[in-house]
Amino acid sequence: MTSLIAPSLLAADFSRLEAEISGVEADVDWLHLDVMDGHFVPNISFGIPVITSIRTVTDLYFDCHLMTTNPDAFLPELADAGANLVTMHIEALPDPTVAAERARDVGLDFGVVCNPGTPVSEVEPFIEFCDVVLAMSVAPGFGGQPFDTAVLHKVTTLREWVEKKGLSTDIQIDGGITPETARLAANAGANAFVAGTAIFGAANPSAAVAELRRAIGE
Repeated sequence: MTSLIAPSLLAADFSRLEAEISGVEADVDWLHLDVMDGHFVPNISFGIPVITSIRTVTDLYFDCHLMTTNPDAFLPELADAGANLVTMHIEALPDPTVAAERARDVGLDFGVVCNPGTPVSEVEPFIEFCDVVLAMSVAPGFGGQPFDTAVLHKVTTLREWVEKKGLSTDIQIDGGITPETARLAANAGANAFVAGTAIFGAANPSAAVAELRRAIGE
């Protein structure tokens, strides 16, 4: 099971995004892009113009986490901007079947997201057409929250489903990720780790990524 590190751009210094990205590019696997609409979650982050602009400075895989009320509204535009993956909240789109098909049609990988308070069973009917299932370990929309250990059982359940069905779906965890919590999540079955402050907030982001990798057993 390949472990994937995805620093969250939301924690970067937006006055120097090119430098922030280039500072971690050689050390990470994906770049996690939190798109917030101020409606599904209280905050507004960034959208297609920022994704388009940073695509010109990196070849990293763009993991776009859509924290929006209408996550299926801009799939062609996201693909044109350079996104590779879109993940949509099951709370915003209880049946993402059609959205997944539309994402595939424009060349995007697809995944679903489950908030801490949402039963993981709501994801199960759709797991077979997901490249990624993301378990939120904090409430979405705000950085810097503590990791909710109650979510670990969801990760274990998702991993069991994936293995039972013989799928290659990545199990991602997002929120409060540090070396300590990444180890817990890896032991529970996660293989993709979104870290914001732990990477972009570190004095040495490359060393912070290396520490995360050591913690998850690489």
